[in-house]
Amino acid sequence: MDWLSVITPTMPVLEIIARGTVTFLLLYALLRLVGRRESASVGMTDVLVIVLIADAASTGMVGDSETLADGFLLVVVILFWSLAVDALSYWFPWFRKFAKAGPRSLIEDGELVRKTMRREFMTEGEVLSQLRMNGIEDLDQVRRVYLEGNGGISIITEDDDDSAEESAQRHGRNHPSRDVMDDPEG
Repeated sequence: MDWLSVITPTMPVLEIIARGTVTFLLLYALLRLVGRRESASVGMTDVLVIVLIADAASTGMVGDSETLADGFLLVVVILFWSLAVDALSYWFPWFRKFAKAGPRSLIEDGELVRKTMRREFMTEGEVLSQLRMNGIEDLDQVRRVYLEGNGGISIITEDDDDSAEESAQRHGRNHPSRDVMDDPEG
């Protein structure tokens, strides 16, 4: 066995980088358009990276067409873009709006938000099922429900609002003695 032929790339390095970059960015854009429900508890980028790495690594393991170096370089390119998307989303709010899905309201003040449900192809039964799985039987118990960017569901009940007010009072927000201490003339 010729080890040099196993670890030497058979394709030009720039071509591997270009192919990996284009594949990642096109699939990322496609998955971003498809919607968030399809990847519920795992982030879309995570799913994409896992699939692409598995495919890239497999090409390097197939002895008749590619070398290990080709597959490894492709894995590095995919991981680079995964980190780059996360870093750009962290540092630049304008990029975050494009790259990361934000929460969308499914229920506001106990009322279903049909526009969001249509956009996300969610039926009333699916939303109510999510509520039941969280121990909520009646829409009147719910203040807000959000479909999160990762496909998960966040539920804020009427009881949660009461708890938030109590917590704010316990932590000194809107406390009368704090106003006196903050007053420069007091």
